[in-house]
Amino acid sequence: MLRKLTPYLFVAPLMIFIAVFTYIPILTSLNLSVRQWNFLTPDMPFVGLRNYEELLASAEFWNSLRVTVVFAVLSVPLRLGAALLIASRLLRETVSSRLLRGAFFLPSVTSIVSIAVVFSWVFATDYGMVNWILHLVGLGRPQWLQDPYLALWVLIVVNTWRQLGYDIVIYIAGLQAIPQELYDAAAVDGGKRFDVFRRVTIPLVMPTTYFLLVISVIEAFQVFTIVNVMTKGGPAGATDMLVNLLYEIGFGLFDIGRGSALAVILFVLLVGLALLKSRIIGSKVHYEA
Repeated sequence: MLRKLTPYLFVAPLMIFIAVFTYIPILTSLNLSVRQWNFLTPDMPFVGLRNYEELLASAEFWNSLRVTVVFAVLSVPLRLGAALLIASRLLRETVSSRLLRGAFFLPSVTSIVSIAVVFSWVFATDYGMVNWILHLVGLGRPQWLQDPYLALWVLIVVNTWRQLGYDIVIYIAGLQAIPQELYDAAAVDGGKRFDVFRRVTIPLVMPTTYFLLVISVIEAFQVFTIVNVMTKGGPAGATDMLVNLLYEIGFGLFDIGRGSALAVILFVLLVGLALLKSRIIGSKVHYEA
């Protein structure tokens, strides 16, 4: 009997950890999303779907959803495309390639708050480095974080810069798994570099691309720290993404019911997107060269 239970005892600590920090919070959020609670009173009356109805009827929710989708649509292809191009140039095992890999990867293990604070200074209107350079060449001083049209692009650049190193490392691993014989055969056939990249590299690195696409979309929908530190959702809601709105509702207004309802909606959106990507892209992914 003990021998049969041994494998389960080995995985029990991990399963308990996952249950405590994943499944129980999800169930708690589901419960709170149908109740009214403000942290200050022990009463949590059941209100049914009222929190969801109020969210779906609010302009703030639809604005945050729109901003989040635009952020994901613009940032994900940018970071994946840039990562693949850079990774293809850093494949060689040289000293310079290794140094550049480390330099690109460093931001991904740096504190997000620190990165957001530094870039707030970099893009500051009066004393920022970007505007100082632009002023030197006579291009004026744009209000990067105060302009509704520029602020979102600043966040896209900062988020891409931070995540790029991780994507590069994963792509390098995927590229190294492609058999060299395929490139040799393409060279014998007279294939040009761009054609080889398009017809050999991109199809064979699709499993890596699919993996990065899934996690990058999830990360894009969950971006919070750089928004909260750099713009706080402004100006005029131009960067108010879903998780930032969730924070404002839950911990600014102390409306835990609506905040939990928004968390559930976000969870459903991410699961739906994952299933949609699996259906559309999953069939085009080949795991054998």
